[in-house]
Amino acid sequence: VQLQAFGGGLVQAGGSLRLSCAASGSIFSFNAMGWYRQAPGKQRKLVASITSSGNTNYADSVKGRFTISRDNAKNTVYVEMNSLKPEDTAVYYCNVREYYSVLSYQEYWGQGTQVTVSS
Repeated sequence: VQLQAFGGGLVQAGGSLRLSCAASGSIFSFNAMGWYRQAPGKQRKLVASITSSGNTNYADSVKGRFTISRDNAKNTVYVEMNSLKPEDTAVYYCNVREYYSVLSYQEYWGQGTQVTVSS
């Protein structure tokens, strides 16, 4: 599985961006797609994820501002980011997990896309 992310860029605070990530290759039917981000000097953290059945999970810091969605037919995940803040500045990474059981999964990462929010 290879992941290709698109949509990063520079935006002013309060603005919006939409990231997309397309997965090529076959993905196991029970999976989760999501976005993580890593700011300079900080650990990579979950932003949002969505399972193949549509269940979503968001970091508290983005709830109400970001919306994750997916197109299963295209193996593509999106995140709509609104009301962006300077603290949202980070490299955003697309992620796919294929679950073989609750505790067993195979994980794939995209190349990362830079999001910069100016104040």
